[in-house]
Amino acid sequence: MSRTKQTASKALGGKAPRKGISAKSIPSSGCSPAMPKRTRFKAGALALKEIRKYQKSTDLLIRKRPFQRMVRDLCKGREGVRFQASAIVAFQEAVENFLTSLMEDAYRCVLHAKRVTLMPKDICLVYKIKYANILYAALD
Repeated sequence: MSRTKQTASKALGGKAPRKGISAKSIPSSGCSPAMPKRTRFKAGALALKEIRKYQKSTDLLIRKRPFQRMVRDLCKGREGVRFQASAIVAFQEAVENFLTSLMEDAYRCVLHAKRVTLMPKDICLVYKIKYANILYAALD
């Protein structure tokens, strides 16, 4: 067997030389100049837009199938309980109306307290004020 001459990079234990720099290996500076920059909205502007959208619509806010599963899950322990589709839709309308009214009144409490953030204590206060007589009447 004959001996072969080693190159300097292998003999010194260094890395092999680079063959060439491809365009893919060069990091770009973010986005390409062909794509325009997306406009940023002010804080809260998109939330107000979403509020106006839901105030204009008359659609249900909660999806029908998850609400139906929740109702059936709550009534699972009772034997022979069945629901018509129209009954579940009517119940969903009532629940959404109740929750919307509760949130509106709770937000009035927030504004009265000179705050911006809705807290659980606001919802509890409204619930106690509005529905305390209903709860106590049911217990009698």
